Amino acid sequence: MDFGFTDEQLMIRDVARRIAQEKIAPSAEHFDRTGEFPLENIRLLGENGLMGIEVPEAYGGAGMDPISYVLAMIEIAAGDCAHSTIVSVNNSLFCNGILKFGTEEQKQLYVRAIAEGREIGAFALTEPQSGSDATAMRCRAVKRDDGRFVINGKKSWITSGPVAKYIVLFAMTDPDKGAKGVTAFMIDTAKPGFFRGKTEPKLGIRASATCEIEFQDYIAEAHEVLGTEGEGFKIAMGVLDAGRIGIASQAVGLARAAYEAAVAYVKERKSFGQAIGSFQMIQAKIADMKCRLDAAELLTLRAAWAKANADRNGGRYSTEASVAKLSASETAMFITHQALQIHGGMGYSKEMPLERYFRDAKITEIYEGTSEIQRLVIARNETGLR
Repeated sequence: MDFGFTDEQLMIRDVARRIAQEKIAPSAEHFDRTGEFPLENIRLLGENGLMGIEVPEAYGGAGMDPISYVLAMIEIAAGDCAHSTIVSVNNSLFCNGILKFGTEEQKQLYVRAIAEGREIGAFALTEPQSGSDATAMRCRAVKRDDGRFVINGKKSWITSGPVAKYIVLFAMTDPDKGAKGVTAFMIDTAKPGFFRGKTEPKLGIRASATCEIEFQDYIAEAHEVLGTEGEGFKIAMGVLDAGRIGIASQAVGLARAAYEAAVAYVKERKSFGQAIGSFQMIQAKIADMKCRLDAAELLTLRAAWAKANADRNGGRYSTEASVAKLSASETAMFITHQALQIHGGMGYSKEMPLERYFRDAKITEIYEGTSEIQRLVIARNETGLR
């Protein structure tokens, strides 16, 4: 592994950092308070290639590699976690699967619009009664004699659902086959039979709109199947590997923002006539935070490196992605907790961003597979036991 970065990687990192510092961070409190979707900022990210970082230029993207994606995501998340959630879904969950399994027509129609930031994409796997157990989904797609599919059912916790133009949907086409009976579809939310539920009032990442969606006799054409019939579960699991690298990057960026705020505060805040950073208990906190932050970042970069090799040579990178996601998300919770504790009462106040960091960090341990699921994936991959 090369610990240096290329000029291209540093360039996209710097672009992401500039937008995060100049546009995203200053507006983060407003969007968190109001719950508004930051459409203008997302459009700006798209215009600068950040909504399709790994998407080839032929489909409107930046044509960069997984390392570039991690570096950019860290910067965006350091500006605001909610913005990075939207970026992660568009890059990892939406574009990634279509690029791997989609037809040329699907790539041109769906990927280009999302990568250029003109439209918003979403990923619909979770249902009200099935989260980690994805094969228990009840959303059904029944194939008609003319080759079309009639889709009925609900999906929940759909990130960007309230604003998405296109959605990658997973529905059961053959319940008797279990995981092999799941098929992926490309959904156009403007078509009849698609309905959005209320926007969820979330604890954190409030600018990232989330809702339940419902299908009532929605008609999907044969050419709107992504991959082949019965390949949906395989597509979903492969896409989630990439998505976990995105969430790990998000967690690292969020943790870095909280850590930097803590370091600045302990040098400025005085108690008993001296900076609180001179007290050994505070120093121990800073040291623990720094060690965990660096470890999480390196594990996330290793996962991106493994993905780059897998993209070139085939194979999987599930363990590396899960290790990164688990480590980084739990690091984000640890560091935001410690940073808030260091700030004391001011950390608990909405006048400072620490309480938002703390609220935002929790979701990184839940979506793209909970911490418990990551431990299962890692252990099963290591032991070969199920």
